[in-house]
Amino acid sequence: MYNIIFFDLDGTLTDPGVGITNSVAYALKKWGIEVEDRTALYPFIGPPLSDSFQRYYGFSKEDSLRAVEYYREYFRDRGLYENEAYEGVEEMLSALKAAGKKIVLATSKPEHFAFQILEHFHLDGYFDFKAGASMDESRNKKGQVIAYALESLGITDKSQVLMVGDREHDVLGARENGLDSIGVLFGYGSREELETAGATYIAETMSDILKYI
Repeated sequence: MYNIIFFDLDGTLTDPGVGITNSVAYALKKWGIEVEDRTALYPFIGPPLSDSFQRYYGFSKEDSLRAVEYYREYFRDRGLYENEAYEGVEEMLSALKAAGKKIVLATSKPEHFAFQILEHFHLDGYFDFKAGASMDESRNKKGQVIAYALESLGITDKSQVLMVGDREHDVLGARENGLDSIGVLFGYGSREELETAGATYIAETMSDILKYI
């Protein structure tokens, strides 16, 4: 039985597509790069931003960190709110709380922004602990965030912990820490991506999450 549920944020609890792609486009424009099709920027949703600027646009580590700063210029004022909670998310979290589950946020988004988003959508009250990335990029990979949450909560029995997320990074981060995982299909990862990464379960809907827990 899973008693402690870790949740990713972007693509799992909320749909941040507009805000993230607008913020990435704003940053890329600083290098004169124009992106016509915003869906081409969807791969930025989930992984650490600095890694994505290097992977998809060939930025050096130095330029990728500068790009993250430009991204945040737009995101902190506008992109943060170009976002919406998925239908049924509050009901799902409420059901878990009613069943006595401990709910934990584990996101690669900087904590400062992640906490603001949860408060904006009135979801913060469901969480027993919230863990995110650090602004200095020293803790930005999903495996590091999960490890930080496990350590902070003093969790030693990992068999009772389940990670829920929409991208391979959530699944791989869970495996890295010895956790089972649910890959959700209503976010930004495909079934193939999640199954290849080794997701324990695949959920097509919010209610499927409850079924597995």
